[in-house]
Formats: sequence, structure tokens, C-alpha cells
Amino acid sequence: MPIRRVAEDVRAGRGGARREAEAAIRRHEASDLNAYIAFDAGALRRQADAIDDAVSRSRDPGPLAGVAVSVKDLYGLEGYALRAGTRRALPAWSEGFLVTSLRRMGAMFTGKTHTVEFAFGGVGLNPNTGTPVNPWDPVEHRAPGGSSAGAGVSLWEGSARIALGTDTGGSIRIPASATGVVGFRPTTGRWPTTGVVPLSTSLDTVGLLAHTVEDLRYAFRAIDPSARSEDEPDAPTPEGVSGLRIGVPASRLWTDADSGIAATVERALQELRAAGADVLELEAPELDEAGERYLSGPIVQPEFVEFLKRELPDWMPLLDPIIGTRLEAAAGVPALEYIAAHQHRRGLSARMHDRLAAERIDLLAAPTLPISPPPLAALARLDAYRKANRAMLSGTCPASMLDMCAISLPAGLDGEGMPAGLQLMGPSGGDLKLLAEAAAIEGVLGTNLDRLGMPPRVSR
Repeated sequence: MPIRRVAEDVRAGRGGARREAEAAIRRHEASDLNAYIAFDAGALRRQADAIDDAVSRSRDPGPLAGVAVSVKDLYGLEGYALRAGTRRALPAWSEGFLVTSLRRMGAMFTGKTHTVEFAFGGVGLNPNTGTPVNPWDPVEHRAPGGSSAGAGVSLWEGSARIALGTDTGGSIRIPASATGVVGFRPTTGRWPTTGVVPLSTSLDTVGLLAHTVEDLRYAFRAIDPSARSEDEPDAPTPEGVSGLRIGVPASRLWTDADSGIAATVERALQELRAAGADVLELEAPELDEAGERYLSGPIVQPEFVEFLKRELPDWMPLLDPIIGTRLEAAAGVPALEYIAAHQHRRGLSARMHDRLAAERIDLLAAPTLPISPPPLAALARLDAYRKANRAMLSGTCPASMLDMCAISLPAGLDGEGMPAGLQLMGPSGGDLKLLAEAAAIEGVLGTNLDRLGMPPRVSR
């Protein structure tokens, strides 16, 4: 059921938040997917009863009334410890913009989902607190995508209808692609990152995952202060994709992708072309350069090390080697190199946006991930993990570096029977437009259930 309908029923007293809460609890208790580090059924019931009590007193709980939301364990959340994927709890962390906005609008929080340690990784692996199970492989434990590792898994578990993630270089879009759901990274700076443990003060964003673009679009318009003035709250889904100009970049985003993944995404674009979209090849060298700059680490790693040394110095010796070994050189990045990296990033972004405007391109399209989510057994060696981590970040980090908004939605299954994501990247500040365009594209391609079916590990 669309979350708009869920909220409408709860606000009208037809369904009840308690009914939603009990369904989420049943699904969580029946699941072995390990999406959560902490799930509090009692707290969820109390939230639901408070919402239903407000309705009984003719008070409107808000546009997300009774919608169950899972929270990445990088956010401060009242009643829950914050570990950020580490070996021990961090000092108390206050709730920030996104959590307080959702709470004010009647959403219910189910618990804390697993994250990669300090969100520093794209695979989803966490030896400290546990790695969620990707529901698409019925036999092997495959990577769920990171760093919001439990987010997409909580959606398929059925305990949440919206999942909160963070996205610095792809940590919302990667798990969305890996688990076959939809994940949206807003433009950097669009939403405050208050109440969230930082990785990179320059590139961090907070955002959402859900089963459909339309659910994300509805939630985004409810949450976003600017959207309430820019967009009609009940704006209908655009009808069709006729005339939509989709740029297919000549880029390593395509050439480095496994053939089965590239073919799956190409088929989705062919469907859009048949439905009337203009799918155009485009030179975009800025994407490859931005990706290389991100992965070489002159921005994210120094900012992360500075935060740890300033706020959590005792945590440095506790970092797992898959995190700690990648930070060894970060403290030695010269200030001039760091400043130059930011200046270069801004120049790349300006050239990319000028190119889109000159070519009248509405959005760019590429595979979200170039590889299929790997089995955890294949990542036992540190060099294998680092290779997979680099690959999984390589498809999403260019949009982050170029200050673009981006969304991943299911394109189909790859040759290994795992989900492959179609990533759509829009200009900076064009969040509402990108969501509307993605909703129209979803209208052609279908939702994740239409396109993928149900994961083998999820009870039918």
C-alpha cells in the first residue's frame, strides 16, 4: 500500500497506527535477515498508541501518520544508543532535522539498522555489529550494500515502509541497488545533517529509501520546507516520459560495469525510448575525473580523520582494519592539496552543469553498481574487500562530487539473479524535478515488485 494511503487511513481513523505497528513487529520477529542492531517493539507500540489517541481526539498527527520508519545507526534517536557501527556506544547524540521532522509528521520509528563502521564503506560489511543478509540470494550471504547496510533489508523484511540512510559517496543508492529498492540522495546541503555522525562535512547528505519512487516523492514533499513552497502538495505523477531527454554518458560508469548489469540497464533505457523518451549519448569526462578524485581520498578521508581526532580520539585504536588501514595516509594530506581538491571539484561541477544545460539534458542515466553484490566469503582477504569496495563506490561517487542529486531504482535482475539499479542523476537543486521524472520513469518500468518480484529469502 502506498504510504500516502497508509497515512490517510490512520488520519481518518480507518486503519490505526497500532495495526501498522503490530504488522511491523510480526514481520520483524519472523525475519532472519538481521537488518537491525536494535528493534524496540514496546517503543513502537507506544508511538502507535499516541498517534491513535491523537486521532481519537480529532487532532491530525501529520502527513506521515503511522508510517513505519527504520533509522540507520548513524542518527541520534531518542531511546536508543548510538554506536555508528563501532565496538561501543558513542556519547549521547541529539535528534536532528530529519528525525525530528518525521516525528512531527506522525511517523513511527521501528529501530536502528546496521551501518558500516562510521559509514566508511560501500560494501555493507561490519565485523563489529553484524552484516545484514541480502534477501536476493537464497543460499549465500551476500553484501547488502553500504554504508546504509540494513536500510534496504528492513524494507524487504516488511518492518519499515521508509528507511533513513546517509549518502556521502553513494551510501543510499548502493544498498538501494543491491537490494532492489529505491534510494534518493538529495542535493548536498538541501537538508541539514544535524543529529548525524559525520563522515565528510563537505559531501554528507541525509536521505530516504522506499519501495517506490512515488513513496519517496510523497515523503520528500512532506518533509522538505522548500518543496512546500515550490511544489503543489498533491502534484500528480507526470504522465509518461515523452520528450524527456536522458543523457547516456560516455563514461566508465558504463564501460566498467559487468556485461550482465549493463545489458539489464540498457534494456530499461530501451523501454523508456519506446515510450517516447529521447535517450541520447553524451560526452561527460567530468564524471570519470570526479570519480577518480573521490576515490583517491583528498576530501573525505581528511575530513573524517579530523572529526575523529577532535571528537572521538579514543575510537581511533578501535577501528576495524577494513576501516583503519584506509585512513593511514589521510592525516598526512597537506592543507594546500585539500584546498586544491575542493577548488577542482567545484570547477568540475560547473563544467558538468554547463554541459547539461547546453545539451538540454534533463538527467543522466547509468548503472548504479558496476558489479553484483559479492558473497561475504569472497571478501575475507583485505585486498579483495578493498577491490569490491572501490568498485561499489565507483558508480555513485561521481554524482556526489559534482553536487548532483541522484536516485537509484530497480532496472531488473543481473546474470547472477541479483538486482541491478538504474541510477538517474539530476542537476544540483533539481530534486523535485528529478523525483517527478523518476516517478514518470517508474510508471513505464514498473515498481520493484513489478520488475523484480519477491526476494527468495522473503516469505511470500
